[in-house]
Amino acid sequence: MFVIIIIAAVIAVMARLAVTQNATNSMAIQQARAYQAARAGLEYGIARILADATCADFTLDGFAVLMSCTSSSTPVLEEEGKTSATLFYTIEATATFATPASPDYAYRKLTAVVEKP
Repeated sequence: MFVIIIIAAVIAVMARLAVTQNATNSMAIQQARAYQAARAGLEYGIARILADATCADFTLDGFAVLMSCTSSSTPVLEEEGKTSATLFYTIEATATFATPASPDYAYRKLTAVVEKP
């Protein structure tokens, strides 16, 4: 009887470890997908800024990608006392999947700075 109880306890512990490991692997995959969605958002934002367009939010394979593009100018002194302004754009891409209370929630935020003469 004692051996049966020990074997049952070991099986229960092994089952619990298998479930935990599966959930950990699933979350790692979701986080990697969120990173790639945010990176795609950065590339999209850079392409839109360089094409003189505005960046806009979009969805990608279930991920909501929120875009934020802000500009700032810096005066640059050139030859013979002339000045010109160089524009810098800060692009933020935030990729989210599900809601924060959900067990499948994944979130990544990436930022890039682009110089546009």
